[in-house]
Amino acid sequence: MVFSRYENGTDVIERWDRVFEAVAAEPRRQLIVSLLDREPDQSVRLPESAVNPNVPIAPERLERELKHCHLPLLADGGYIEWESDPFVASRGSRFEEVAVVFETLHSFAADVPDQLVLGCQRLERERQFG
Repeated sequence: MVFSRYENGTDVIERWDRVFEAVAAEPRRQLIVSLLDREPDQSVRLPESAVNPNVPIAPERLERELKHCHLPLLADGGYIEWESDPFVASRGSRFEEVAVVFETLHSFAADVPDQLVLGCQRLERERQFG
């Protein structure tokens, strides 16, 4: 019993570490939120769906970063699936593990400190319209 709890605890810690690594970069956060806004079986276009509208980045640079860093990390975790032609992403088998972070955050937008809300269109909208 103790060993089983230890094994399960270790697994949970590793999963949370992977989730927080997955959401540690803005393009990955934007992509996850874009996928949340779609039906589960729909894909989103890239690189557009990974851009923060308040802080645009050159599309060529973002596409390179997505293909070589962000998308492989998310795909390796099972959070997304992606294709390069057409350049799109869709939910992976473990998408809910990262989605819950944003669903929870959005549902408590009124409690999030202002410095983490102002400038984030999604949280500002959640706060305004609840």
